[in-house]
Amino acid sequence: MNRRAFLRTLGTAGTALATAPAVATTLIARDAAAASGEQLATLYDLSKCVGCGSCVAACRDAHAADYPEPKKPFPKMYPARVKAEDFSDKRDLDTRLTPYNWLFIQSATVSRNGAPVTVNMPRRCMHCTHPPCVELCPWGSAVRHADGAVAIDASICLGGSKCRTVCPWAIPQRQTGVGLYLDLLPAFAGNGVMYKCDRCHSRVAAGGKPACLEACPYEVQTIGPRAEIIAAAHAMAKSIGGFIYGETENGGTNTLYVSPVPFADLNAALKTGPGQPGLHAAADVMGKEQNLATAVLMAPIAGIAAGLLRLAGRFKNAAPKEDDHA
Repeated sequence: MNRRAFLRTLGTAGTALATAPAVATTLIARDAAAASGEQLATLYDLSKCVGCGSCVAACRDAHAADYPEPKKPFPKMYPARVKAEDFSDKRDLDTRLTPYNWLFIQSATVSRNGAPVTVNMPRRCMHCTHPPCVELCPWGSAVRHADGAVAIDASICLGGSKCRTVCPWAIPQRQTGVGLYLDLLPAFAGNGVMYKCDRCHSRVAAGGKPACLEACPYEVQTIGPRAEIIAAAHAMAKSIGGFIYGETENGGTNTLYVSPVPFADLNAALKTGPGQPGLHAAADVMGKEQNLATAVLMAPIAGIAAGLLRLAGRFKNAAPKEDDHA
């Protein structure tokens, strides 16, 4: 057994020691889903996308009830170097990822065979097969479902943004002034809640499809078992002389793109920045032994933390409101 295999085995054993269900999703469920072939992946045919934004509008409608309603004024941020992040007055912003916009259209124009080619790309969470946001979240609030969808449990997220720091694309976005931290120690613990695409997990679990997929008038996106999606991506790329992104990036993802032009060219032409991820050749974050060892050590702690935070949330919801005795 090599060192990495030993660490994974140790991680499974450490996970079994924790009682909170969030721990199982960090290490065990990931491997079980991979072994059973139950992971679902999505495939974007970028040659079809015209950038109409129907998917963005559908995503907003489907998740309107999930968007944050912050309390103002915000508590003093801790540590002091952490700045408040407030998008509540920019809810209509759709040119980047925000807590109110989990999907946006990113466009790039490149030269192909001497002619300009514009490629439109729906961008959101990549739903990695080995998501560092899940395995390195200290609170156990990031979870990976058996079907491969990666989500953040807003009810126990404290907004520390570790998930964004370790994500190769910095996908999760923070809203200050919302979440459980306001009822704990707002001056010392937490900074809000992190938000991102959950691939409409509840809809898919009920037999439906992601809202963005259903709304697309050009059938840009398909969803299916990961092995079938990978095969379809290769067939599509071969038929158009195209290129694939997402199959191996960060150790593999459940979001694949096929483009008629190289992704390196697209990445060079993209406008990138906060909430506007690139298309670089992302290395496997969890392939680094240091991160893997950290995940092994954190798994039981994160599970316990998640359990305690859920318990705190239940007490909060059960507590009588001030006007209950009026």
